[in-house]
Amino acid sequence: MTVSDEARPVLVIPQLIVGLGNPGAKYDRTRHNIGFEAVDALARAWQIPLTENRKFQGIVGEGFGAGRAKVRLLKPLTYMNLSGRAIRSVVDWYKLPPESVLVIYDEMDLPIGRIRLRLSGSAGGHNGMKSAIAHLGTQAFPRLRIGIGRAKDVHPDKDAVSHVLGRFSEKEAQTMAEVLQLVVEAVEYSLKHGVEKAMSLYNSRNLVQTQD
Repeated sequence: MTVSDEARPVLVIPQLIVGLGNPGAKYDRTRHNIGFEAVDALARAWQIPLTENRKFQGIVGEGFGAGRAKVRLLKPLTYMNLSGRAIRSVVDWYKLPPESVLVIYDEMDLPIGRIRLRLSGSAGGHNGMKSAIAHLGTQAFPRLRIGIGRAKDVHPDKDAVSHVLGRFSEKEAQTMAEVLQLVVEAVEYSLKHGVEKAMSLYNSRNLVQTQD
């Protein structure tokens, strides 16, 4: 089927929201773990308790999001490169279509203060997304990328690995708190109106610009 994203007649409404990250205290609140923080923010907003579930190889929650939509939340505990295993186990158990899986993760090609929703696409070099695509067997599922900026733009003396596994500065952390609130709003809008409409509303927002 070659129908373009714009011509898709069916609303894409997330049923499973996955935040990518690595388990363990050494990775807590690092740039690479912003997906985990996004799921935590959604769980708080919707008062959904999160608990570890070995069957799903992750921390999961189930409840109702915006508009009383039934949603499931997942933070894979498989480590980033094997994230797809946990996603696949939840998808298979609940018999969910891939297009109902919204994956949230960090993006170096976006500056801090920006988010980007898409209905489909490649992994773009992100190992967690490579695993998700491999285990779902398709690129046709929505994703929300959270900008963490490139190392040379944020810390010129750091390489990419040190950058993504490093923590935000105090100023960056303040911005990211606002970004996470924007993520909650964007996901809630997606639940009510579909991912495509949320794209047109939130992809152009720039929180850093509005602070200046």
